[in-house]
Amino acid sequence: MPPSRTDFREAMAHLPAAVNILTTDGPNGRCGITLSAVCSVTDDPPTVLVCVNRGSAMHDVFRANGRVGLNVLGGEQQELALHFAGATEVAMAERFTWDIWDRTHDVPVLKEALVTAIGTIKHTVPMGSHSVLFVDIEQIRTRPGGQSLVYFNRAFHRLDADPLVPEGTRS
Repeated sequence: MPPSRTDFREAMAHLPAAVNILTTDGPNGRCGITLSAVCSVTDDPPTVLVCVNRGSAMHDVFRANGRVGLNVLGGEQQELALHFAGATEVAMAERFTWDIWDRTHDVPVLKEALVTAIGTIKHTVPMGSHSVLFVDIEQIRTRPGGQSLVYFNRAFHRLDADPLVPEGTRS
């Protein structure tokens, strides 16, 4: 017997995940959404998958525009994650007026994201309540240093770049 929805969601809450904001702009509108369901697929060609709830008002905007910006958030960007998760009263249009955006691309990307990747949705697969979007990455920028923002056990956490050193190996 498969696990209940509640049991599955509880288990997935214990799966740490990077926090990302997926953005788009085009004839069907400009929007962004906070996501943790992002995964590398292959490096040849560079491809990621992102999962977007089909019930989201932004789902069809992403698919119709076909171009996206993936912004991997740093530890100091929790407030942005909350805005784009819809947890605040800030309207979508206002979020894009802030001076945090690199406006030199066809989709909005954050100036201070740990990673920005721009690409085209090449394939979409419906899966339960979500669509899995396969995005071919055409441009990428990485910001050195800083912390990563991760979501674990239903809360945001900062992850340091310093690796763990096994006990007994410190000098």
